[in-house]
Amino acid sequence: MANVVVSLKIMPTSPETDLHKIEADAKKKIIDFAGEGDMKVEQEPVAFGLKSLNMIFVMDESKGSTEPLEDSLSAIEGVNSVEVTDVRRTIG
Repeated sequence: MANVVVSLKIMPTSPETDLHKIEADAKKKIIDFAGEGDMKVEQEPVAFGLKSLNMIFVMDESKGSTEPLEDSLSAIEGVNSVEVTDVRRTIG
């Protein structure tokens, strides 16, 4: 099976939410779900001081749906929502 690149957008509950703590917790959950692999994290300004946490990681497509990971990430304290924004097969 091929690998896929998954892009997630994590929205915090407020501008005061500690994104670094959410990032650390999310990285652990992603590694537990998808295993060690390439990962990229960016903070993107949304509005009025609120920033989203955009995470891109690679996983084996045999894992199937990312829904269990989304549920796990949504349970992190300070997370308002989790959305998969893109899933693509890797080439090469």
